[in-house]
Amino acid sequence: MLDKNTIANDFKAIQHDIVEKLTALDGGALFETEIWERPGGGGGESKVIQNGALIEKGGVNFSAVYGKLPDAVKKSFKTDQEDFFATGVSIVLHPHNPWVPIIHMNIRYFEMQGNGNETLRWFGGGIDVTPHYVIEDDAKGFHQFIKNTCDRSDPNFYPKFKTWADDYFYIKHREETRGIGGIFYDRLTPESTGISWEQIFEFSKNVGNSFVPIYTQLVKNTREKHFTLEEKQWQFQRRSRYAEFNLVYDSGTKFGLQTDGRIESILMSMPPMASWVYDYKALPDSAEAKTMALLKKGIDWTGS
Repeated sequence: MLDKNTIANDFKAIQHDIVEKLTALDGGALFETEIWERPGGGGGESKVIQNGALIEKGGVNFSAVYGKLPDAVKKSFKTDQEDFFATGVSIVLHPHNPWVPIIHMNIRYFEMQGNGNETLRWFGGGIDVTPHYVIEDDAKGFHQFIKNTCDRSDPNFYPKFKTWADDYFYIKHREETRGIGGIFYDRLTPESTGISWEQIFEFSKNVGNSFVPIYTQLVKNTREKHFTLEEKQWQFQRRSRYAEFNLVYDSGTKFGLQTDGRIESILMSMPPMASWVYDYKALPDSAEAKTMALLKKGIDWTGS
């Protein structure tokens, strides 16, 4: 039977492996490590990189926290119980070059006592890509890779979790998706998936271990691509949409703030610079307009 310490230790090992490989991939800066404690119980390890050769700002965070749930979270979980434990790895990378996409990944585990004597537990997570400029071949390659990762556990996972990502990473007030999606899943249990706890855990680790090969491929042909000042300004404009989503809709941000998590770690997903140009509209037939046309739900990137 899986226990929370095994899950936390394996997640932390994934964090360290990703940091080591991203350091080599960036080649221009090192991650700074900050170990922090949560006042209510537990803590984490934040690893942040800034002003690298590839990554302008990024974080690879691990946390394992426990304690009492705030009333707002108890209400959302529809429980009167208070004791909880949560652990996970969360990653956001903002690159220098506007032709390289923003990428986000999260794998997490949560447990708490139910209103009876049972333990409520589940896994959640996902990985998604937010290009400043959508390169269709890269989008197809990303989706095919994550589909293959899902298929190793269950062929139903990718279509289900891809649709979930399309719906979740949607900026309602802009009527556009945050990027080209990916997969998103939450509250996975043997009852909801038809597979064992061990298999769900293995799937979560497979998602975590997919991060470096996916990002490596995405930056391969774009990290040295020439860009103009206008393209850099467009990057700042697209980053503002990313910030809007994370501050208005993201459930992980809300959970962290409601449970007294470390504010710098919670908001490490924010870009270093962004712009809110009033009533910005892309020029017709421009690369920016073509990207906007692809920020919508339901695109079949794998042809499946």
